[in-house]
Amino acid sequence: LSPDCSFTCHYRCRALVQLDCGGPPGAGDEDDGHEQVLEKDTNVDEPSEWEKTELDQAQVEKRIKEYNSQINSNLFMSLNKDGSYTGFIKVQLKLVRPVSVPATKRVPSLQAGRPHPQGVKRRTSFYLPKGTVKHLHILSHTRASEVIDALLRKFTVIDNPRKFALFERSEKDEQVYLRKLGDDEQPLRLRLLAGPSEKVLSFILKENETGEVNWDAFTLPELQNFLLILQREEEEHLRRLRHRYARCRQKMQEAL
Repeated sequence: LSPDCSFTCHYRCRALVQLDCGGPPGAGDEDDGHEQVLEKDTNVDEPSEWEKTELDQAQVEKRIKEYNSQINSNLFMSLNKDGSYTGFIKVQLKLVRPVSVPATKRVPSLQAGRPHPQGVKRRTSFYLPKGTVKHLHILSHTRASEVIDALLRKFTVIDNPRKFALFERSEKDEQVYLRKLGDDEQPLRLRLLAGPSEKVLSFILKENETGEVNWDAFTLPELQNFLLILQREEEEHLRRLRHRYARCRQKMQEAL
């Protein structure tokens, strides 16, 4: 059990887990709470303004030139001879639950004189650090579901890709909007239409909160782990609420 982020793992798996804890619980709570207040989910069936836009070949070429002239890095978009184009998207991983990776490394036994001849073949679960960001080089016709698959491969995550969803995040009138992308939507096309500004459009990988989870598809250890995680999430949520109301009560008492 970590004293900072409270992660828990089997004693034989400790050598396989590498965490960069951001500090004790409660650090950064103010920012997280502020973000939660601002965020507003929109339905996946409601297309964004960029999704409705249709471009011909000449318009695509013009947009790519404008896009490349506005960025301050070498992450350019390139037009291909077949009319498609390639470029980079940045995805922030904003996962609140642990992910699973294969545990195949040999772990030394903690009991002297009894080394384990075989490696641990079970999966290892851990939390990805907050603010993890990944750049992907993709094609204009790369689908959102393929982006999710690529991200999971990059981090060797073996969880079912259907557990995750790609969201577009946009800011307008001091309000933050989140919209879940459909499996067949093309993130690079959205990036081109929106331009390079991260405030106008950015991509986030989150848990797929559809409300239609097929719990029968999970194994018994996973379900037991989810119950523990839900309990901790509930306790943390209650702690934040109590802290918020205690602050309000203190300010009222100071005013009195």
